[in-house]
Amino acid sequence: MSEKKKTKYVGKIDELPSKTIFINVNHLEKGNYELNIVQKNKLILKTTFIKK
Repeated sequence: MSEKKKTKYVGKIDELPSKTIFINVNHLEKGNYELNIVQKNKLILKTTFIKK
């Protein structure tokens, strides 16, 4: 069996009008995900979640 190919998505936000960020996961496939928040190329928060 071959493993699924991992796809890496990157988003960049220049400036936010407020200090709240919403991530809509409605269109993600079911499965486990990892969210990495990076500031100046340093990882500041790493969390995982499950889309059911």
